[in-house]
Amino acid sequence: QEQLVESGGGLVQTGGSLRLSCAASGRTFSTSAMGWFRQTPGKERDFVAAISRSGGNTYYTDSVKGRFTISRDNAKNTVYLQMNSLKPEDTAVYYCAAAITYDSGYVSREARRYGYWGQGTQVTVSS
Repeated sequence: QEQLVESGGGLVQTGGSLRLSCAASGRTFSTSAMGWFRQTPGKERDFVAAISRSGGNTYYTDSVKGRFTISRDNAKNTVYLQMNSLKPEDTAVYYCAAAITYDSGYVSREARRYGYWGQGTQVTVSS
């Protein structure tokens, strides 16, 4: 059983930066592809970024390319999302998710591929 806990959200001005962290407590972190998703009220959960279990592959939604960076530290069972040049439209609850996989290069933007989810952390970008 993988338990995920996000942290690092908060209130920031347009153009600012935040670094989200997601700590995993299970034994399967190093065998899991990890993803970040975000959700605003009344909308579906949207893909933001993903990273393979090896860290060698990353994948971003177009709207965050060049501004966000996903990374992981398998020794610390933690995945990060560095968010720079934040915009008001980045305001959302951000969730991390884990997908156990045998493929070291696997990444996915599909929420249904992820079996474990954190509780979310609020990111608010003021204009």
